[in-house]
Amino acid sequence: MRHTLSVLVENKPGILTRVAGLFARRGYNIESLAVGETDNPSISRMTIVVDGDGKIIEQVTKQLHKLIDVLKIQDITDEPSVDRELVLIKVNADATTRSEIMQIVEIFRAHIVDLGRNSLIIEITGDQNKIEAICTSLRPFGVRELARTGRISMMRGSK
Repeated sequence: MRHTLSVLVENKPGILTRVAGLFARRGYNIESLAVGETDNPSISRMTIVVDGDGKIIEQVTKQLHKLIDVLKIQDITDEPSVDRELVLIKVNADATTRSEIMQIVEIFRAHIVDLGRNSLIIEITGDQNKIEAICTSLRPFGVRELARTGRISMMRGSK
């Protein structure tokens, strides 16, 4: 099962390396990792998606707590939360297919951010299902390149 961990850390050099190394040393694969400053510039939020059962997540959480710069860890997998990813997709788009691609872009509320002679770059944000759906819809046109951020998540409500 995929788990989403929200980890608050002190914004110091090397913390990302220490956290990623912790997973690597134990042989756990990080499915997704996104890091950025919070409203407090001295604190960063890491959103880590890792595949594993409850026992693995418990072990990883205990190991993360041992790192000095880790302030707070939450497994928000089963909590009400908002998840988003950002994807840039470059697709083949000649004169005959461009209008059809633009209709797909409109349906998914995506944006065309670059127009080339034979290609388009499309930007889309959304949850994993939305991202997978637009990628599936655009695949028949020929995806030249795809860049995808990691998942970011935030719990709903005032917690």
